[in-house]
Amino acid sequence: MGAQLTKRQGGSGTRRRRARGGARMSEINVTPFVDVMLVLLIIFMVAAPMLTVGVPIELPRTAAGALPAEQEEPLSVTLTADGEVLVQDSEVAGDDLIPRLRAIAAERSDDRVFLRADGAIPYERVVQIMGALNAGGFRNIGLVTDGEGPVFGADRDE
Repeated sequence: MGAQLTKRQGGSGTRRRRARGGARMSEINVTPFVDVMLVLLIIFMVAAPMLTVGVPIELPRTAAGALPAEQEEPLSVTLTADGEVLVQDSEVAGDDLIPRLRAIAAERSDDRVFLRADGAIPYERVVQIMGALNAGGFRNIGLVTDGEGPVFGADRDE
């Protein structure tokens, strides 16, 4: 009337327990996690270029080099061929430009601004916008051009 132990035949004698009910698995299956991460990576790689929306302007061509990068995102003012003025991506009316620039200058630590103007815009209008930038508190104005233009005086034979 004692209890007997019986050894099962066939196999090594040790079995792996399957997860049933309350038993916990000691292995983590990372395959679904990796699959999800790869799908998200592909989605972000496809969507990231679409997030940058630009204003179509034809920049003048020069041989000038690029300015060094800044710590803070630079303020960009765009003057389109239609005469619209955009601060970053939002259109600003002519009367509201200087007060808006003063409010932005009060929040920023850097007084650098990049002015992008279409090449078809008269020089007088570009200078007026530069005057408004100066009146708005921005003294460091960088003119954005397309860097693949001709070099001034390069066609002379010396």
